[in-house]
Amino acid sequence: MNIEEFKENVKMRKPLNTESILQFMTEMSNEARRITFRLNASFHTPEEVRALLSELFGYRVPESLRVFPPFYTDFGKNISVGEDVFINACCHFQDHGGVTIGDGCQIGHNVVFATLNHELAPEMRKFTHPAPIVLEKNVWIGSNATILPGVTIGENAVIAAGAVVTKDVKANTIVGGVPAKIIKSI
Repeated sequence: MNIEEFKENVKMRKPLNTESILQFMTEMSNEARRITFRLNASFHTPEEVRALLSELFGYRVPESLRVFPPFYTDFGKNISVGEDVFINACCHFQDHGGVTIGDGCQIGHNVVFATLNHELAPEMRKFTHPAPIVLEKNVWIGSNATILPGVTIGENAVIAAGAVVTKDVKANTIVGGVPAKIIKSI
């Protein structure tokens, strides 16, 4: 299994349930932890942070990307970041299913992106199902929010601090609560 084969499997939202996929996920998680431990272990200049994130994500990240470590991910190679993105400290990206962050997005501290869901039956619970998270342009995610698998957040939307987003959010909308509900339109 390689990264391209894995991403193709994920695009089809197939269960991650074969021995080769599970082994690949373990290897990639080990690599992601090695890089994030380096990123989070000491102070780095913004240029050094971007260099480590480029290594982690597998492509050269935009020079306009700003991230305040610590930053956590258990995969790393399925994150796409646009221009002028800010990610505050202590965010957790479970990106196996894919995380796309559009231009101009602002992500508060302690935000969680979860792109995997488990089977409900106890005997099958070790298997996961991937679904991508997509943030369109200029999305603002408040501190301590959690975005669940398969959610797309529309352009200019705002996610209130502490919200748990379980469904797609329309453009120019503010949502909050657990589960998140529409508060108002912008």
